[in-house]
Amino acid sequence: MRNSIHRTNTWKNIDWITVILFLIMVILGWINIYSVEYNESENNLFSFSERYGKQFVWILLSFILASVILVTDAKFYSFFAYLIYGLIILCLLLVLLVGQEIHGSRSWFVIGSVQIQPSEFAKFATILALSRYMSTFNFRIHTPRSLLTITTIILLPAALILLQPDTGSSIIFIALVLVLFREGLSVTALLFMLLAILLFILTLILPKLVLILFLIPIAFIAFWFMVRNPKYVMVGGLIMAGCVGILWVMNVLFHMDISHYFIVIGGILMAGLFYAYFIFRYRIRYASLIFLFLIFSVFYTFSVDYVFHRVLSPYQQKRINVLLNIQSDPFGDGYNVNQSKIAIGSGGFAGKGFLNGTQTKFKFVPEQSTDFIFCTVGEEWGFIGTTTVLALFTFLLLRILMLAEKQRSSFSRIYGYGVFSIFFAHMVINIGMTIGLSPVIGIPLPFFSYGGSSLWAFTILLFIFIRLDGSRTELVG
Repeated sequence: MRNSIHRTNTWKNIDWITVILFLIMVILGWINIYSVEYNESENNLFSFSERYGKQFVWILLSFILASVILVTDAKFYSFFAYLIYGLIILCLLLVLLVGQEIHGSRSWFVIGSVQIQPSEFAKFATILALSRYMSTFNFRIHTPRSLLTITTIILLPAALILLQPDTGSSIIFIALVLVLFREGLSVTALLFMLLAILLFILTLILPKLVLILFLIPIAFIAFWFMVRNPKYVMVGGLIMAGCVGILWVMNVLFHMDISHYFIVIGGILMAGLFYAYFIFRYRIRYASLIFLFLIFSVFYTFSVDYVFHRVLSPYQQKRINVLLNIQSDPFGDGYNVNQSKIAIGSGGFAGKGFLNGTQTKFKFVPEQSTDFIFCTVGEEWGFIGTTTVLALFTFLLLRILMLAEKQRSSFSRIYGYGVFSIFFAHMVINIGMTIGLSPVIGIPLPFFSYGGSSLWAFTILLFIFIRLDGSRTELVG
């Protein structure tokens, strides 16, 4: 009797607004996939030889999957969070060994005609493990042990996905930092992240020597604002200039042929010895922090150079260069984005109409049913269509945030913010790709892009939260 009452309350407490949003987005996604893949010689809506027919099957299966999640006890997801995470990590290891390589990435298990991409499922598994750990008794986010554990939970699957290599899917995990800020991580960490992104971009645009010479005065300006003592700033500047000057003179006199930026780096490190004495002798607050920041920034520029040229594949390097206008390649790596922008722009206010998109019909945009599905919306449904899609995503994201804040259980709240982070990152990056505001890194638009793995993974991700919200009065974690 109690179990039947519990099931009744579960269905009654389900947030049907979120479920309806899910249904609307999935249906709209399928309509646009049908438009992309439409073939006049094969106009059967449920033709399983076409992508829209396969997507229809995956949609039906996702409905079944969502129903199973909703009838499962909410405590299941907390109790088995680490086990689910461990199984996904095992799958990510196995796919590197026995997975099939498609489009240059060993990311897929292929079973007959079915392709499964474990990196898509790693997102909800990571959020479950993160929620379980951060909801433990006496958890404190600022302790070194907590930060190390959190970093490991997030970066382990991201690193394994990067080895496939699938840079786009691995980058998405960075979005989980939003969860950490909600749970008390300081704003200083956010500023360092923004600075890291800025340095990454500047490293690709500017010569390293120019960037290093730019960082030095920035460090002294920051030092000035912290100590407000011109004497310390002048002495520090003279020491830095003197050390660099000594190395430069030695390089000229002894014909050592040392690169200029290595002279500058050597001068910074040499100056650090003098700074260490003055910091210890006069107890100058913040000086050591500023100097370490300068050292970290300098070496970070070299690590960016290494990652860009050794970790990223050549086509990813070109896409970033095209985005930053470092090089122009309208018929190569810039082709997709150019055609996508043409498709969206040609839609005008009301669009060309369903099945009437010329860019779509004549297949001008590669990967249009997957990564570039949004340009189909823009061409056939115009400004009205794109605005509607953006409004649906905005409404869904705000709904998730609102529900997350209502949770009694910290496990459910943290999981909710994790769901928000992943959906937000996918929406911003995918739509940014189609309009030329972010590099083309190959990630799907949730519920719209073609693909069974991504649809199922996003369904699981969302409906676990809907299930947790249905039991918000219980302490799940």
